[in-house]
Amino acid sequence: MINTKETSIKFFFESAANSIRIDSNREEILLQIADKIREEYTDRKKLNLNFICTHNSRRSQFAQIWAFYAISYFNLENIYSYSGGTEASAFHRNTINALENSGFNFNVETFSHQNPKYLVNFKGCKTPLKVYSKIFDNPENGFPYIAITTCDDADENCPFIPDAIHRFHLPFKDPKRADDKENTLEVYSETNQRISAEIFYIFKEVHRQLNL
Repeated sequence: MINTKETSIKFFFESAANSIRIDSNREEILLQIADKIREEYTDRKKLNLNFICTHNSRRSQFAQIWAFYAISYFNLENIYSYSGGTEASAFHRNTINALENSGFNFNVETFSHQNPKYLVNFKGCKTPLKVYSKIFDNPENGFPYIAITTCDDADENCPFIPDAIHRFHLPFKDPKRADDKENTLEVYSETNQRISAEIFYIFKEVHRQLNL
């Protein structure tokens, strides 16, 4: 019997990549990120990515987790995804719900009313990913790294990221605008699809350039 939850991540990832339209300006940014990932990975044989947003509760967490999945999907090794904020808050429940709906499994590692820590996994992943809200230079994040800011506030409030070997700005609309609204589920799902599709685009290009 097919476990639909375990197979739905792959279906969601591929469907988002096939259905989300990416315009030429956005493609240019994604290609620049892919080029630099391939270049640094080729030189270093190991690479860290750090997705940065103001509160590390929504967009940067979406990006980190989809990059975590993409690394496995495209059979890449020694590339690691992290995330952080200019301040710590909590991994927002609506973000978790959207990711669970696309097939990821979340298990509480350390309970906290303010900022619980989760272990995220999917079928076939070698090591679960620990996620929680933290600042971008938290010691648990791998150093050095390519920094990818995902919201306007992060780009404006982080003019200098000392451990970044490169920095890119890849903004997404904040799904926070739909919190406690009738369209909450729809908006978070759309954000989840958009981010997963763009992460797919980046890592597909990295995979192509590495001739894997």
